[in-house]
Amino acid sequence: MDISQVAKRSGVPASTLRYYEERGLIRSLGRHGIRRQFGAEVLERLALIALGRSAGLSLDEIGSMLATDGDPLIDRELLLRRADELERTILRMQAMRDGLRHAANCNAPSHMECPKFRRLMKAAAAGAFDPQDKPSLPRR
Repeated sequence: MDISQVAKRSGVPASTLRYYEERGLIRSLGRHGIRRQFGAEVLERLALIALGRSAGLSLDEIGSMLATDGDPLIDRELLLRRADELERTILRMQAMRDGLRHAANCNAPSHMECPKFRRLMKAAAAGAFDPQDKPSLPRR
């Protein structure tokens, strides 16, 4: 299957396929004229890469789990760490969602008079909603 067929069947642009090959994530079988040729197994490998990317893994992390024989070498510890990071992000985002809903529906004469709104401001100032940080969440 040539690169255009792989791009069409996988939804991955040809430029990305060339980049993945350069990074060692996929391997072409050779060329037919100027077009790279791939085996059908490349589609499954691209699906594994897409799964890793959707989980927030870097290409280096994904690459470390892709053996050259095609079978994945799943790093279970890495996946557990990523799952824990996602859980923290989910909790922060839920707290932010709840805070936004409260602010939108708060009946206080001024948001500055609302104790919950003030706690949310304090938490935001402390970085509790920054996805780069991992501090504790504000009280609800």
